[in-house]
Amino acid sequence: MKALTRLGQRRYPVLGGYTIEQARELAALSRSLGRQVGLTIDRQGKVDMVIVGDPASILIPELPRRRGAAERLRGIRLMHTHLSPDGLSQEDLMDMLFLRLDSVSVLTVNDYGDPVSFQSAHLLPPNADSQPYRVHPLTAWDRVQHDFNAEVESIEEELGRVLSEASEAGDNPRAVLVSVSPLPRTVQEMHIEELRELARSAGLVVTGTLIQRVASIHPRHILGKGKLAELEVLALQGQASLIIFDGELTPAQLNSLSEVTERKVLDRTQLILDIFAQRATTRAGKLQVEMAQLQYTQPRLVGKNRAMDRLMGGIGGRGPGETKLETDRRRVRERIARIKKELEGLRQQRAFTRARRARQGLPVAALVGYTNAGKSTLMNALTRSEVLAEDKLFATLDPTTRRLRFPEEHELVLADTVGFIRNLPKELKEAFRATLEELEAADLLLHVADAAHPELDRQIAAVEGILSDMELSDVPRLLILNKWDQVEEALRDVLRERWPEALTISAATGEGLGLLSRRIEDSVRWDTPTA
Repeated sequence: MKALTRLGQRRYPVLGGYTIEQARELAALSRSLGRQVGLTIDRQGKVDMVIVGDPASILIPELPRRRGAAERLRGIRLMHTHLSPDGLSQEDLMDMLFLRLDSVSVLTVNDYGDPVSFQSAHLLPPNADSQPYRVHPLTAWDRVQHDFNAEVESIEEELGRVLSEASEAGDNPRAVLVSVSPLPRTVQEMHIEELRELARSAGLVVTGTLIQRVASIHPRHILGKGKLAELEVLALQGQASLIIFDGELTPAQLNSLSEVTERKVLDRTQLILDIFAQRATTRAGKLQVEMAQLQYTQPRLVGKNRAMDRLMGGIGGRGPGETKLETDRRRVRERIARIKKELEGLRQQRAFTRARRARQGLPVAALVGYTNAGKSTLMNALTRSEVLAEDKLFATLDPTTRRLRFPEEHELVLADTVGFIRNLPKELKEAFRATLEELEAADLLLHVADAAHPELDRQIAAVEGILSDMELSDVPRLLILNKWDQVEEALRDVLRERWPEALTISAATGEGLGLLSRRIEDSVRWDTPTA
């Protein structure tokens, strides 16, 4: 113990990494213990930690979260011994990657406790060959000339330049997108493109993507160590602070990922909820988003340690009490109950509004469709209004209603609702029931689809599936193929043959809107207003 303590009290030079005496001391102690010995050394040469492993490996304890800027490495290098002639192992390199160490180096020791050779490796900034790190060749232990600080400063300067170039384009957070699925790669690539659009709608900059096809998804370790290392390199070289998975991660998978990366990990559901939180403007929309977030978070609340427990003292509260985790879960349940009660009141207000429309004899037509299909643009074109319309997913969140007048003195209420998306999170389906009640009261559904989208078939099928789940299959509907001006001539006949009953329009140019108005008027039953 005294010898190990003395190791931790030394100062290790930046040039070469150690003195001749320090190398001999470290090698002799490692051989006498019959174990690997490691030192974590900061950039001033001071030892942060002395680590004793077993004969074949060394386990690095959890390091403090320091120097958290994306362009900075941890500020610590690891030097350790090997009781064999072998240089750096794959495990050593993975530790360097996941812990974002300045460098990792090994001093090999012979059977007599003498140092033999030295080898080091360091991470690389973005490069043409997409190499994650550089491993220097083994060299004689007494001929090491590395300047470790100059090396790491050069790396950080390059990483900072990448981040600086990104900052000039905006200060938006940067993210890497990941798809792990048994689906064919072509389908995964299409899903990644949709995830990219979701990320753009959330204000994120996508710096890289990773796709892996698997026979089945592991319930805990969603990615193997090799792919996790590749992902960490992508994030580091792209200066990404977020990793976003396509699909929904289980609590176990989230916990497993958080153990190996210091970056924030999100799944597709969390990303959609974040977009909804940004776009909600009305009281109802904000409450619905909050409830969906709470319902998603509730099963993912995980206690970190017993030190966080809160003992509830007093009469009737003695004994083990209630842990902080249990308290948090109870508070979430109570908040969900309060939101449901408030949303019920808002539903009653909307029911009253719908009843008043019914008394006036006003039929209702509701725009439905996949997100970013052009529903809001179509509403603006038909009603000459100025509803927010952007080329983003979920640009419209809160329902909007306008009156649509026809030449024959007829008018109806046209409702624009939140867009649908494949695998709509169940939390959103329940939370937005109040919003989608406009559909239940509709006399006609106008299913708007993006005719120019490469996944048109799947998007139409996804919307039809959600309508079926909501038991709205019997409501009359018109299929409208929007953005017809963007469809190539060769593809138009194919689409007409595939959906002969569909109306082809362009809400942006006005093409086909006259025919659409007549079809809407012909499809609605006009009643005489009641007293």
